[in-house]
Amino acid sequence: MDFQLSDDQRALRSGMRDLLGAVFDRDRLRAAVERDGALDRSLWRELGAAGFFALRLPEEAGGVGLGLPEAVLLFEEAGRALLPGPLVATHLAAGLVKGAAEGEAVVTAVAADLPAAHLAEADAVLVVDGQAPPGLPGDVSGAEVLSGEALRAFVAAARPVRSVDPLTPLHRLAGRTVPTGAPQAYSGALHYEAALLTAAEQLGSAARTTEAAVQHARERHQFGSPIGSFQAVKHLCADMLARTEPARAAVYAAAVTGDPAEIAAAKLLADEAAVRNARDCLQIHGGMGFTWEADVHLHLKRAWLRAASWLTVARAEELLAADLGAAGRLPRSSAAYGRPVPEAGGGG
Repeated sequence: MDFQLSDDQRALRSGMRDLLGAVFDRDRLRAAVERDGALDRSLWRELGAAGFFALRLPEEAGGVGLGLPEAVLLFEEAGRALLPGPLVATHLAAGLVKGAAEGEAVVTAVAADLPAAHLAEADAVLVVDGQAPPGLPGDVSGAEVLSGEALRAFVAAARPVRSVDPLTPLHRLAGRTVPTGAPQAYSGALHYEAALLTAAEQLGSAARTTEAAVQHARERHQFGSPIGSFQAVKHLCADMLARTEPARAAVYAAAVTGDPAEIAAAKLLADEAAVRNARDCLQIHGGMGFTWEADVHLHLKRAWLRAASWLTVARAEELLAADLGAAGRLPRSSAAYGRPVPEAGGGG
């Protein structure tokens, strides 16, 4: 099986990168920061016109008719650009919430007991409770769609909380309750698609901070030499790449299989790559990396936030452990190497 990107997939990714470079450059990124993360509705509509939200809708329903692997490529580019807003929830709501596919409606999501992003600006909310796929521990339930009066009551009961990411305003819902009779939207599969798309955003951020670190290491001189010539800096850059590429392979593979355990593994790897790469990028930038004018801290803060979204580290580890347990115990010998594995405490 060939897992290389097709020419069409490469063109799709390149086109999205070009689009985001035109409609969400650094000036617009900084303008969004100054607005405290308030959404730019015109940008949202431009994304809708480009098919970002309707990508996986059937063509007969007005969508593009592509699949999860292509969606992952678009969300990777969104992560590179630090594109703000509830992109994942609106993408998943296309075809369900009126105007979501076209970018006319902003849809956010509430999952588990985590704060909700961009709640005050949302035209609809997906309330997702299911966290486990069939065959794995945990309850599976659907998601309710809140709009109109139900949404206004929902928002009124929420309180704003301080967000680590200046581009993502948060609200917390104490004693969250969902009005009875709200229409069912998705099964537990929604949770895993959302986790995978979030992992793709993390992957894009990890790749971007790697590139930024390498560029700075080439351009910044110290003691008459580029700092990239120093072994310690080389090791940091190499470690960043070594985290990004396995995460890329895991995310792309999970998009093809759709397996919940593989999605959990992809989310773990992508979260680690995004957070640790942003930290290393900040270190390579030195003192200027800590300043408000630099963009490195924005990648780190968004990576922290995404790591706590949809599928947390603890939950992903539980899913992987359950999957390994279901597969049975590993043998106590290593036939591939022609020698037994010694028992613990058995000496050399």
